[in-house]
Amino acid sequence: MNKKRKAVVERAMHYLVHNSNMVTVAVMCLVHATLLLFMFASGVTPLVQFNVLSVIVYIFCYLLCKSGYTLPVFISIIVEVSAYVVVSTYFIGLRCGTYCFLFSIVPIIIYLGCFLFKGAMRWIIVVILALNFGLFAVLYVMFSEVPPVYELSPALRLFLVLFSSFVMVFSTIFYNTIYIYSSEVEVNGLELRNKQLSADACEDQLTGLLNRRGFLPAVEELMKDKDSRFCISFCDIDNFKRINDSYGHDAGDEVIRHITSIIRKEMQGCDICRWGGEEIIILMKDMDIAAAGEKMEYVRRYIEMTPTVFFNKRIPSTITIGVSMKNDSHNDPEEVIKEADEKMYYGKQHGKNIVIWENE
Repeated sequence: MNKKRKAVVERAMHYLVHNSNMVTVAVMCLVHATLLLFMFASGVTPLVQFNVLSVIVYIFCYLLCKSGYTLPVFISIIVEVSAYVVVSTYFIGLRCGTYCFLFSIVPIIIYLGCFLFKGAMRWIIVVILALNFGLFAVLYVMFSEVPPVYELSPALRLFLVLFSSFVMVFSTIFYNTIYIYSSEVEVNGLELRNKQLSADACEDQLTGLLNRRGFLPAVEELMKDKDSRFCISFCDIDNFKRINDSYGHDAGDEVIRHITSIIRKEMQGCDICRWGGEEIIILMKDMDIAAAGEKMEYVRRYIEMTPTVFFNKRIPSTITIGVSMKNDSHNDPEEVIKEADEKMYYGKQHGKNIVIWENE
């Protein structure tokens, strides 16, 4: 149940973030529709007319949002709200609290402004916010002692103050919520991309095995411990060029994936690397040369008996393997790998499809 609720919340937040302009315009339209009814009931005819005009403006803005025109919508919201606050303050007075609508658009100015303006252009946001506050200060000074044209009852004034305050708080909560959510999504996305980049840097894309960059540090770490014991197997697919020439490069890729899947399955717990092309290296920890040789012989037979199936074609393949064990004469990972490579090459020269683990 919690997962379902979480999924619903995720879908809702995703919709709000990606449709914040339309949601904002729809809410503003609803606010002015409510104010229209309130002013009609209060008999404030000029504000009834102004709210009708505001509703029309926001319907038009909604159509602009659907067409992707954000800047005209941004300007329309600022101009309409500022004009409404001035007109409503003149007709019903400062005590009705409609100046709160000026503060309700502050999150909108910041959020949409950051989307519209980049770099040095973001000073426009600061200027708009300063003008917004300046308008409030002017209205407060000019109308604090001026009687309104329409005197509303205390109950109606209280309703209007609470309503405009609610709109201000709602705007602040809404835009902070979608900002926090979108920031978390962005941070999580960056973390995933960084992890993917790290994985891409250390993994082979075709097989998902380690590449040289991901494999060598594991061997180097073992080399630091003089008491460590490990073996390296150097595997090479036999006659791979012939497979590519006979069946195509896509088939060759499938053969590599098939063989690596067998090795991955049979050599669990080992570090496996696609060294390059059709070459695969296996790091076998805590294993002596005899045990490693026997294990690789089993893998060799398994691969020989399990052809790759590619578009209803059975493609036989074999591998030649050289196995070396770390000893005191090895100073770095490349020396152990080179010894295994030389044994593999010896096997290539003497019939292929063989495991060489003893010094010939």
